[in-house]
Amino acid sequence: MDNPVSETGPFPEEPGILEFLKICDNFYPPDAVHASIEQQRTWYDALCAHFDRPLPHGLTFGDEMLFVPVRQYRPAEIRTKTVLLYLHGGGFVVGSLQSHHAICAEISDFAGAELVSVDYRLAPEHVWPAQTDDCFAVLKQLLGQERKIVVIGDSAGGNLAAGLALRARDERLSGIIGQVLIYPALGGDLVSGSYQEMAHAPGLTTQDVTYYRAILKAPADEPVAHPLLEADFSGLPPAYITVAHFDPLCDDGRQYAERLAAAGVTVTLREEPQMVHAWLRARHISGGAGDGFLAVCEAVRQLAGSET
Repeated sequence: MDNPVSETGPFPEEPGILEFLKICDNFYPPDAVHASIEQQRTWYDALCAHFDRPLPHGLTFGDEMLFVPVRQYRPAEIRTKTVLLYLHGGGFVVGSLQSHHAICAEISDFAGAELVSVDYRLAPEHVWPAQTDDCFAVLKQLLGQERKIVVIGDSAGGNLAAGLALRARDERLSGIIGQVLIYPALGGDLVSGSYQEMAHAPGLTTQDVTYYRAILKAPADEPVAHPLLEADFSGLPPAYITVAHFDPLCDDGRQYAERLAAAGVTVTLREEPQMVHAWLRARHISGGAGDGFLAVCEAVRQLAGSET
């Protein structure tokens, strides 16, 4: 059966994800980018709080400074010395340590690995390269402790994670042993493929992507800001990339996976056929999102070398 198309664009059919979208619209209006920055952050914080869940038993966490504020998670059972570095989504405009708190805790617990979440500076108060510089500073501190790292990011955080892998390779910093990119924004052309086909998808539109790019003010020709512009994909760490079908960013992940594979990098691409952008938050109310999150957690565990 074909997916239904509303007046605004294509829609998934899974009941759980449709319920998720309804909840999201009640907290964060589809036209939120037209509101003030303060209002956007207030709406987003309320939305994230609604999807909060109790943390895994025995997991502990604490806030520290590693040049910038970070939150460190430690599960009850540590099964690897690898550290997970999590970079949250939110279009570089919204999001915080708290917005992805439960997500980070659940990934850390599943992988049996310590996780560090970065509270990088946000736009428009801080434009590019503040965000990548903050994350890179934390990465270098962790690598300086001779720790192996798996970088993980969703949406804008996926952009930052891919950018960190490029920066580390170019600066000959060893230690990143995996990258997990969850519906990442990687600098597609905005006028073709999924940017056109899913221009009015629920949860994120191509117009929204254009807004977030404009507010970040990253140079249009900078591969760290737009990783799809990179000319050489060799020497990058193994990758797990997951994309949502109903998402203008879908082709960014597909194309990045293709270019990594062509350069000899080990890569796994998973497409979620009924998912929309930001489906991580739906993991406890949508079967598809739950399966997708389990696959992400398993990929993290494998890349981190956790003992099962």
